[in-house]
Amino acid sequence: MRHDSSLAAQANPRINGVVERAHELIGTPYRWGGQTVKDGFDCSGLLVYLFRTEAGIKLPRTTTTMLASNAKTVARNQLKVGDAVFFKHNGAAQLKHVGIYIGNDRFIHSPRTGKTIRIDSLSNTYWNKSYLTAKRFH
Repeated sequence: MRHDSSLAAQANPRINGVVERAHELIGTPYRWGGQTVKDGFDCSGLLVYLFRTEAGIKLPRTTTTMLASNAKTVARNQLKVGDAVFFKHNGAAQLKHVGIYIGNDRFIHSPRTGKTIRIDSLSNTYWNKSYLTAKRFH
């Protein structure tokens, strides 16, 4: 049995709403600094929007401040639906990106200029190499 096989049992209803809304936003354009459906989202703006509107949870605005927060750090093999997953660019030291874990080794994120919100796999060569850590804000 995989660690994320009973997804519904792991996430509370507010977090289920966060993940459901993230799925609804797939295809929304990336926009640097964006925090709204109308304007589009950057990676951290997407998480700030989702947690605020669906769960009433206020997250720090930037990836760096999210990572520096006192939210619980989660080991990769302990990920639960709704955890924020953080990445370094191509495995470099500098933090560059965040997404929301949706189970089954997948996450939803707003990748970069010219792209739209989408689902990717943590096992993908790029994301696997770039993975840094995860935080639980719920």
